[in-house]
Amino acid sequence: MEFTIHNQVLLLVFAIAMLMGAVANKTNFCTMGAVSDWVNMGDTGRLRAWLLAMAMALGGVLVLEASGLADVDSEVFPPYRTANFAWLRYVLGGLMFGVGMTLASGCGNKTLVRIGGGNLKSLVVLIVAAGFAYLMLWGDLYAVAFDGWIAPTTIALSERGIASQELSAVLAGLFGAEAGRGLHLAVGGAVTLGMLAFIFANREFRSSRDNILAGVVIGLAVVAGWYITGGSLGAAWKEYAEFAPEVPSRVQTQSYTFISPMGDSVRYLMSPGQLSFVNFGIMALTGVVAGSLAYALLTRSFRFEWFYNREDVVNHVVGAVLMGVGGVLAMGCTIGQAVTGFSTLALGSILVFVSIVAGSAATMKYLYWRAMREDEASEAVPTQNV
Repeated sequence: MEFTIHNQVLLLVFAIAMLMGAVANKTNFCTMGAVSDWVNMGDTGRLRAWLLAMAMALGGVLVLEASGLADVDSEVFPPYRTANFAWLRYVLGGLMFGVGMTLASGCGNKTLVRIGGGNLKSLVVLIVAAGFAYLMLWGDLYAVAFDGWIAPTTIALSERGIASQELSAVLAGLFGAEAGRGLHLAVGGAVTLGMLAFIFANREFRSSRDNILAGVVIGLAVVAGWYITGGSLGAAWKEYAEFAPEVPSRVQTQSYTFISPMGDSVRYLMSPGQLSFVNFGIMALTGVVAGSLAYALLTRSFRFEWFYNREDVVNHVVGAVLMGVGGVLAMGCTIGQAVTGFSTLALGSILVFVSIVAGSAATMKYLYWRAMREDEASEAVPTQNV
């Protein structure tokens, strides 16, 4: 079998994803856990690790763009910088995903990492989320349930003289300035430096090697994905795809995200002989699981875990449905939008990030309130002396 440039790209994507999975397992990198630590304990360590991944990804993309090593504007999946600002889709999808990942004990990336560590609950979450992501991407679920009332709310920025939803372009349009690469680099640089200053202002975070390692590796992995698909290798990959006997799936400029690949995986598994369906996202998904599994086996931390009770099953299944639907609706997850999308400075990605955090935090507050009410009710029941 010929080893083509398509195989080369997919192998690189898989290798980087393995590193992501191993590091996420080692460091306990978890975006849902980051929100939980912050909301419930006031601990911002893992939240700062998440923000560090975002800042590293943004800084790396700025370097790629400034040096001409990659183009993250053309043929991008998903279209982060599109001039069609679907604000309701971003907000609703982000809220749904935030609620879902809290009920399901982790985001898309963490679900894959937990599977690699032996968690069978997360395997159920993956199966359910993947099924609903498939229905949203390749079925009629989005068209039937959402498009009719969400599409009319989309704002066409181009009609307002704004070329895209990239942050500097929006600011330029609002204040009558001239948009361009110089302004983009200035705004992006200011955001990156501001984030890094905030992140490392915390003494505990500066002493946490695991949190720093997680943020740096996840962020640079996203940069690597952009470099592979948006640089010279990516250009050759796209040219190869144009003349391939079977056009490979999603040969576009992209980086790491984990919800649409779940839907794409179902599509492939329904036709396993159709190797052209194996794409960047599927290799990323399997790579994270493989990397986490390798780390768990090497450190002897691999443990099977199953549901505690019926309520645990229901929470995880409902959470998985919300993740699959909400992740596609938001066009990304806590990695796909909040790190990869954020690295493009797309306004929609920022909105999705805020919505995910809000949905997750509100769900945690509700679950805590309900648990307190149940405890109070149980304590109020009189006991009979025997």
